[in-house]
Amino acid sequence: MSPAQGPEDSLLGKQVSYRDTYAPELLFAIPRASKRAEIGLAEKQPLPFYGEDLWNAYELSWLDPRGKPVVALAQFHVPASSPYLIESKSLKLYLNSFNQHRFPDPAQLQTTIAQDLSRTAGAPVGVRITPLNAQPAREIGYPKGVLLDTLEIEVDRYTPAPEFLQIENAAPLVEETLYSHLLKSNCLVTGQPDWGMVAIHYCGRKIERAGLLRYIVSFRQHNEFHEQCVERIFMDIMRQCAPAKLDVLAHYTRRGGLDINPWRSNDPAAASAPNMGEIRQ
Repeated sequence: MSPAQGPEDSLLGKQVSYRDTYAPELLFAIPRASKRAEIGLAEKQPLPFYGEDLWNAYELSWLDPRGKPVVALAQFHVPASSPYLIESKSLKLYLNSFNQHRFPDPAQLQTTIAQDLSRTAGAPVGVRITPLNAQPAREIGYPKGVLLDTLEIEVDRYTPAPEFLQIENAAPLVEETLYSHLLKSNCLVTGQPDWGMVAIHYCGRKIERAGLLRYIVSFRQHNEFHEQCVERIFMDIMRQCAPAKLDVLAHYTRRGGLDINPWRSNDPAAASAPNMGEIRQ
């Protein structure tokens, strides 16, 4: 594993030769603390949320003991409480390093990946590997809630604008899910676009929907990693709208054979977010 450094020290945006034999040193850890400080979270302060970063890997292959290739899907569950996030290009290169490596069975590979990712993240990472001959399936669907994207709004701000978030003071307390496919941000290092769907489930004073949609669109020219965007959205909604309960889940579209689905909640009893795919994933 590469030592934790800043995003600019990663392999993002750089020419890299692929390795096809096991190379755990390719994994690159990025401290969460600096970006969390930007949204008012001190490093020693208890986190105001729970959650995880759920990764789906679609390009995982290795050799069985006789040299025959095996192909599989994988899921990685990185806890939000981990001190480091795993940089996505380094994870892609790491997974490709198994292409010509022999493993006696998927279980040993799963153990190896879990150990490497846990060491990189600084906390236990859950790993599940399912060879395609087991016919794995993933549900593709839409949140059970209200789609915001049909609202007619004027937009003139494309960097995060938490002031757009308002509550309807005269409205009663509600519990609802609001979602949008219009989330777009950019990679912190390369500036390449990241596309996603964000779902917000909350209990509290009713959030003004047009303002929420304008806020989501305001990320359109913002440079930040997926995980950091979701934490910024969570903190902005908590500060501006003060819901008693809040869950924020984003499904980002696939890049390099990986999709990332960060989920944050202030409910310690909340179960992990379901691994339901967004239609563009």
